[in-house]
Amino acid sequence: MGSITVSNVGKAYKHYPNKWVRFVEWIGLPSAEPRHKLKWILQDINFTVSPGEAVGIIGMNGAGKSTLLKMITGTTQPSTGSVQMQGRVAALLELGMGFHPDFTGRQNAVMAGQLLGYSMEEISRLMPEIEAFAEIGEYIDQPVRVYSSGMQVRLAFSVATAIRPDILIVDEALSVGDVYFQHKSFERIRQYRKQGTTLLLVSHDKSAIQSICDRAILLDAGVLAMAGDPEAVMDFYNAKLADHQNQTVKQEVTATGKIQTISGTAEATIADIFLIDEEGRRIEVVDVGQPITLRVLVTAHCYIERLIFGYGIKDRLGQVVYGTNTDLTNQALDNVEAGSSICFDISFPANLGAGDFSIQTALCSTDTHLVNNYEWRDLALVFSVVNISKPNFVGVAWIDPIIRIVRT
Repeated sequence: MGSITVSNVGKAYKHYPNKWVRFVEWIGLPSAEPRHKLKWILQDINFTVSPGEAVGIIGMNGAGKSTLLKMITGTTQPSTGSVQMQGRVAALLELGMGFHPDFTGRQNAVMAGQLLGYSMEEISRLMPEIEAFAEIGEYIDQPVRVYSSGMQVRLAFSVATAIRPDILIVDEALSVGDVYFQHKSFERIRQYRKQGTTLLLVSHDKSAIQSICDRAILLDAGVLAMAGDPEAVMDFYNAKLADHQNQTVKQEVTATGKIQTISGTAEATIADIFLIDEEGRRIEVVDVGQPITLRVLVTAHCYIERLIFGYGIKDRLGQVVYGTNTDLTNQALDNVEAGSSICFDISFPANLGAGDFSIQTALCSTDTHLVNNYEWRDLALVFSVVNISKPNFVGVAWIDPIIRIVRT
């Protein structure tokens, strides 16, 4: 089993005012003052990935995610600190990295396998499996330059995971290509995880991070901004996306031990939120398929030209089962006066599977909180669904099928 230890890692590049200054420094002429400035991409990064653990790395473009992975895999050396890894490593970083465009897919697979430490005997034995998993057909013997980006990913992933590695490092490459192969790839990753592979995953895919990873790490402007439970980190990241506004972002530990993220300008806030049944009684436990109403009481603390309310139902892993808002339903409120109180009633059948669910809410001016985020609240309400009146089933949704069987 593999492990990764990143200690005080930083990466800086030299910035010169022009190419002649760079040349003068290169030839070694003495100078009383430094001829370059350091531009830090990453600073003081510390974390450990334990054997068998899955850790996701997230952050906006330019946060330093790819640079960090390159230092972890050894393709770039850190300016400060160190990276230690134990175990055999397989990495899938930049799309097609290491593939020669004029060689065939088969030839590139052989070379990539050798770089991963496979012997020629192992490569020959694994080649039929690599071909079968990649599913690129006769293109395996065509030059890589004629491949689509999706075909390159298929071949690269098939080679990198032909033998279960101790450590698997995957960058955004899997986001390229068709949905079918993405599902196929993540299923192999899940299988390897069960067998003890340590995983380091960089992705903007919230569902992938929350469903696969034990922990998540948020990089922001080259520093480690937060590490912890994937749902809490993703909620904080979502709040940071609107950080150009005059808003506050706070996190609180709820009575259940989960971390709740609340962000926004507080120009409008939720005063109360609860579920009621058909008789108007507050409830916290819901039967599968039961008609319920989500009641949300909102207070406007100043004049708001346009107010949109949105909500999402999340499962226990923090993945959104369903969400919508009053912009999408053409029910925006215009010219909301300061001090106004608004009641939003959302009625629906609880066609959910048994388990724990939460409600996230948003008060903004458009269909996204990135423009005017008055309040975004995760874990605004937590409730449980039990199956009292329906046949047994599995999953997070009650679809109530009609199954017809015809024997001939």
